[in-house]
Amino acid sequence: MINDILSALQAGRPSEAERLCRRSLATAPNPDVTLFLAISLQQQGRPQEALVLYAELAQSFPDSALHLGNYATALREAGHFDQAAQMYMRSIELAPDNPDQVINLGLLQLQRKDYIAARDTLMRAHVLDPASPEARIHAARACSACRDSRAEELIRPWRDWTALDDPLQLELADLQLVLGEANIARMLLEELLARSPGHLPARLLLAAVYERVNDLDAAEALLGRIEREHAELDDEARLEIAHQRAKIALRRGQLEPSRDLLERMGPRTPDDYAHFFILAEVCDKLRDYPAAMRALDEAHARQIAELKVNTPHRFEPGAPVLPAAVERIGPADYRRWPALQSPDSAGSPIFIVGFPRSGTTLLEQMLDAHPALQSMDERPFFTILSDQLADHGITVPQDLHRLDQYACDELRKGYLSLVCSKIPRRWNCQLVDKNPLNMLWLPLIHRLFPEAKFILALRHPCDVLVSNYMQNFRAAVLAVACASMETLASAYVTAMECWLHDVELFKPDVFVSRYEDLVADPAAQTRRIADFLGLQDATPLLQFDRHARGKGFIATPSYAQVTQPVNRKGLDRWLRYRDALAPAMPILAPMLRHWGYPAMAENAAAAGT
Repeated sequence: MINDILSALQAGRPSEAERLCRRSLATAPNPDVTLFLAISLQQQGRPQEALVLYAELAQSFPDSALHLGNYATALREAGHFDQAAQMYMRSIELAPDNPDQVINLGLLQLQRKDYIAARDTLMRAHVLDPASPEARIHAARACSACRDSRAEELIRPWRDWTALDDPLQLELADLQLVLGEANIARMLLEELLARSPGHLPARLLLAAVYERVNDLDAAEALLGRIEREHAELDDEARLEIAHQRAKIALRRGQLEPSRDLLERMGPRTPDDYAHFFILAEVCDKLRDYPAAMRALDEAHARQIAELKVNTPHRFEPGAPVLPAAVERIGPADYRRWPALQSPDSAGSPIFIVGFPRSGTTLLEQMLDAHPALQSMDERPFFTILSDQLADHGITVPQDLHRLDQYACDELRKGYLSLVCSKIPRRWNCQLVDKNPLNMLWLPLIHRLFPEAKFILALRHPCDVLVSNYMQNFRAAVLAVACASMETLASAYVTAMECWLHDVELFKPDVFVSRYEDLVADPAAQTRRIADFLGLQDATPLLQFDRHARGKGFIATPSYAQVTQPVNRKGLDRWLRYRDALAPAMPILAPMLRHWGYPAMAENAAAAGT
């Protein structure tokens, strides 16, 4: 009888399994059969009936980690979270080396949005079973919510996971999209739908991925099929479709329909700050600047409320907005660095830096269009290397003098390994590393690549602030910096002061590319950049938009803009938001003077306002 019950459950016939279980239990009690009966009821969508049976088993076998854990899961699915947590803890006490119940406790904590506890619990599960895709994927989800860089490392072996069930593969695909790997997410979702064509959550996520890789026609077509083929969509699905249609309409320049959809449908959840960022972008393009600013203020308020829960250390008294900019070294510290062998300029990456939204992505796509160069989108590799050094008791930049030849060689190998984990390296091309806030890691970069060339992207600081305030940044450091215009201005000044200090000390080879000059005369400016880099032909740099469209996916907030030719739309945008910028202007004044940009009064006079 047991084998027949198991066969029915495995074949997806829970009603038959229920009938067999009840027949068996009518003759004699059997805890195994009771367990199978509870499972069959769950599979039929009768959780309350199953819960009663799981409770009976837990009471009958109080020292069984299995029955306590099953009861806890049933409680969790029924929404009895406090009781479920207690049962999971008792189950783990009885079997501390069993990762399954540790994972279940972590899932409960994720469900309750207790992300820090979930991260710690699920990382424990990963330690107990390092090869488990389930432990890795769920731990990565918790790390991602906490803006913990370990998320990427946890799912790095995803290609080896050949037997994921649908829910786990969907979770992995969503994580890949969140972490900037839209093409991987697309592949995972298309594979999932090949075996489960009607999987609604996977279809909805794939439509979002199509938009993200700039295939708007495919996104729109898939949304249409979903609406035709799923007769009864719940409110959650209808909201998601409406938001995706609004985003596609925005991308196609259909601004009024996009705004109407967003305002009529409202946010998808109470913490859906992404809704307000998109609404702000639509209002900005419609030139309704007060409405755009109201939406942005709401977006940031909701985002900061979430970050205060998920990353509380960033809001402790005295916590720096840009931690990497706190410590500086002086000439005496620099003289302590030992002379070491290092790559020459041609053997080093080209680094594009600058405060975010200063035109770094435009520069990167220009360089990537040249056949002699290869970029890799935006990656925080030097943050990762710094964290690895910290694990060995070496703090950047204070302890860089402790790095000897072997350590620097190994760090360069580690950097190269990180690069190759993201792109298929073309060894006949020089690497372009674009990460705006690498400007804060100049001491570490200079220690490893002292001959490297840098391009500093510069743009009117007021335009930079407005553009940053309009972004839904995933990086916690940038999201926190955008809490207010004043905080953002302080972050900008701090970053620039750090850069200017380090440039004066290390004297790297730097080309300053002003965004205003680049869009005013692209041919002349790209020729200057090509000369700086030793490139014979600057023509490919001007064809970057065609090259970017061919790439499909670009992992930066400006992914939609850089598929278009150079235009002047981003110039003096800040003048529309003068009132919102006013509190930040005294903070920003030193950098306006340093870089020679006019302040508010001068621009207002020039604009005739």
